[in-house]
Amino acid sequence: MSWILLSICSALFLGFYDLAKKHALKDNAVFPVLFFGIVTSACVWLPLVIWSTVSPGTFPSAEFQTTAIGARAHGLLLLKSAIVASSWIFGYFAIKHLPLSIAGPIRATSPLWTILLAVLLMGESPSNWQWLGISIVLAAFYAFSFVGKLENIHFSRNKWVGYMLVATVVGACSAIYDKYLLQTVGLRPADVQAWFSIYLVPAMAPFYLLWLKGAWPRSSFQWRWSIPLIGCCLLAADFLYFTAITHEGALISVISPLRRTAVVITFLGGILLHSEKNFRPKALCIVALLIGITLLKIKS
Repeated sequence: MSWILLSICSALFLGFYDLAKKHALKDNAVFPVLFFGIVTSACVWLPLVIWSTVSPGTFPSAEFQTTAIGARAHGLLLLKSAIVASSWIFGYFAIKHLPLSIAGPIRATSPLWTILLAVLLMGESPSNWQWLGISIVLAAFYAFSFVGKLENIHFSRNKWVGYMLVATVVGACSAIYDKYLLQTVGLRPADVQAWFSIYLVPAMAPFYLLWLKGAWPRSSFQWRWSIPLIGCCLLAADFLYFTAITHEGALISVISPLRRTAVVITFLGGILLHSEKNFRPKALCIVALLIGITLLKIKS
């Protein structure tokens, strides 16, 4: 499977991940939802890590088998967990308070930051057609800011828009760091995802414990089936994403905007499941987005 197709499949699961988050966070406390979603991912990978360590010869799939990595690699993955945890905290609060059809496109502006970092720091050079596709995709995302005004969401004054922008910029840094881990350091996708998922638990546990102790005004928490679904959808999305990055010739400046096409799933879910408004202007932005995605496939 090509790295572009892997990226598109990752985007599908990323869209379902956003829908699960919105369902889990509706009238619910943020930190326990985030923490138990993370615990779900760790519980999936922990038995695989133990099996790979105790009896590697009997492990049935090389793709999901973890290998021994050094202390430096573990330190790098701990740093990744801290970066992602900070991005998710801001992102979860924003998704709870913003319409999905607005929050998704704001989050989708992360390719802008990723492209700047990839081109300036890593010397990537997409083709002219791919640059045109990236420009159209980003223009479509920017258009959503005008649509937001129709719902009294003024991007320059809304606190939750600011939260989503912080989550987006930090997430873009994480995307560049992913390429460093997988292509420069040479870590395997299974090792990155397994240990990153496990290390997220201690990274997020202090916030959950502070919430339990009432360190700030806390809202009520209700368990929902969508909470473990958050972890499962993210596992599928990230594994496809990490695998795409490891392909020869894969460009993070193209993979990142491709993953942001998850906004299509988020958009449809917001309209169909949550009866969100202004379907037509948002749909026009989505059409422009799809045109840009088509151009991203042209390599020369």
